[in-house]
Amino acid sequence: MKIRIWKPAFCLLASALTLLAHGQTAQQADYIIAVVNSEPITEGELRMEITRIRQENAQQAQTLPPADELRKLVLERLIGERAQLQVAREMGIRVDESNVDQAEQSVARQNQIDVPELRRRLAKDGIALSRFRGQLRDQFLLTRLREREVEGRLRISDQDVDRALAEELERANDPAAQEVNLAQILIAIPDKATAEVRAARQELAQKTLARVRAGASFEQLVTELSAADTTSGGQLGLRRGDRYPPLFLEATQRLAVGGISDIVRSDAGLHILKVVERKVPAPPSRASVQTRARHILLRPNAQLTASDATARLLDFKKQVESGKATFETLARENSQDGSAAQGGDLGWAAPGLFVPEFEEVMNRLAEGKLSEPFASRFGMHILQVVERKRVELTPAEVREQVRAQLRESRYEEAYTSWARDVRGRAFVEMREPPL
Repeated sequence: MKIRIWKPAFCLLASALTLLAHGQTAQQADYIIAVVNSEPITEGELRMEITRIRQENAQQAQTLPPADELRKLVLERLIGERAQLQVAREMGIRVDESNVDQAEQSVARQNQIDVPELRRRLAKDGIALSRFRGQLRDQFLLTRLREREVEGRLRISDQDVDRALAEELERANDPAAQEVNLAQILIAIPDKATAEVRAARQELAQKTLARVRAGASFEQLVTELSAADTTSGGQLGLRRGDRYPPLFLEATQRLAVGGISDIVRSDAGLHILKVVERKVPAPPSRASVQTRARHILLRPNAQLTASDATARLLDFKKQVESGKATFETLARENSQDGSAAQGGDLGWAAPGLFVPEFEEVMNRLAEGKLSEPFASRFGMHILQVVERKRVELTPAEVREQVRAQLRESRYEEAYTSWARDVRGRAFVEMREPPL
């Protein structure tokens, strides 16, 4: 059973109402169940995480393992995270309060409430604000640690890309992956046929094959001689090659459309096959949808809280939508990044150019629409999608696309290996519950 190991910081507690709705779990009898390098994990923490996972999987209609197994899996994940957090602190990774402010604002907005209401609900259910913000901070630390340690382990060489492209081409040419429609003439041989009968059927099959190759109508011979289904001229239907008997595929894989096979012997008898139609799988799309967007970025700091930044961005949005100001003017005057001089214009961007939390919002927007204020690791934004276009990739861009796909496919393995190393170096003491 696979449970999501971790979430990016800005996805953490996106279902924060799960915690709020089940805050009472933290108030039940609590005790230490494990110690990781002298740092405790409590029964309350474990119960709360199990509750969150149950809620998340219920929303996604996913099946969870039995309660005892789920408890072991979640406890092991908490132990791994605790060990990783210790590594992050030892490496000197830091998270600014402004980052936590942005994450808190993001959680509130995802639950369609404001920060004061989020804090009110936390207090009502007995969840300390310091604990909630501490969880947000921990997720930032884990995300940055994994970006540094795991992604740094991923090395995709030019040879890896070459091999992936060659395998892709080989799959496209694989007869088993092609769709083929075969027609057959079956000369049946009874199970207990005598040698004389078998010889006669063999002779009939040879004469039939000769007639076909001399130009006789295959469909007419199907009607005249075939012991199989004779409708549609004996056609078996368009299907993937690997859905045919291997004997049929082997006998026809080198034949062009219209080609006739040699006699194929099976338990049913003797077959003569004709290739009626063949479809080669279309190669993977080598085009990219590029997006041209513009944004306004405000960076929260000691003088500008995340809430204040959100309020200012909401005001900018209203000004643009009412026609009181243009997006370009507001970006030039207010955006706190290098795109301000261009009116917030970020130029044409291929998928993967921006950080995930920015790209996720951008991809959801229709052309011309303005987003609500949202948080990224750089600050608070509003953005507008100006236009989109579909662009054929150059050979160099194709290689980079394949490289990115390989990196993504190998990430889980690299993460698992790294996490296992961290867990193996940690001293873990398991505690029995008190009587």
